[in-house]
Amino acid sequence: MSKVILYISAFVPMYILFLINLIVELINGNLTFNIVNTCVLIVLTILSILGIVGLLYIINYKNNKYKTIKVLSKKNITDQHFLNYFSLFVLLALAFDLSKICFICVFVVILIFIGIVYIKNNIFYINPLLNILGYSFYDITYKDENNKTQEIRIFFKGTLEITNQNYNLCISNRNLNFLKKL
Repeated sequence: MSKVILYISAFVPMYILFLINLIVELINGNLTFNIVNTCVLIVLTILSILGIVGLLYIINYKNNKYKTIKVLSKKNITDQHFLNYFSLFVLLALAFDLSKICFICVFVVILIFIGIVYIKNNIFYINPLLNILGYSFYDITYKDENNKTQEIRIFFKGTLEITNQNYNLCISNRNLNFLKKL
């Protein structure tokens, strides 16, 4: 279930763009509150709330394994993944008219196709909502408690500084790991 929540949360910025578009069009009188627009408004609101609350739960409250590590090197790779994904949001928000059923059907099919690839390949690190919430994506090399050197991709809130400080590494799965200061 957490994989589906992570997938939904990856599209929260796009849902919000669609919500803004729909609300502005309704306020300007270009659209009316018919059954289609009302359903789209409700579904986008539910998906946005579910994505935000679900992601915050996964980050803060889900039972994960933690281990203490010391970061040896880091490389911020946030920009390598998020800008391409974020451009998808803008293109979809500009091109789709969710007041028409044909666009809604195409939109749902696109989300299903992307979802299959996203979940099947565990590409949870491509999540612009995490970046908006202040997390950056890093490739790090670290030493664990057994003095073993390893490499991993992690999210870290803020800017990761290499110091003599130890960190808690939370391993959720191979592509969604969080590093926290002790």
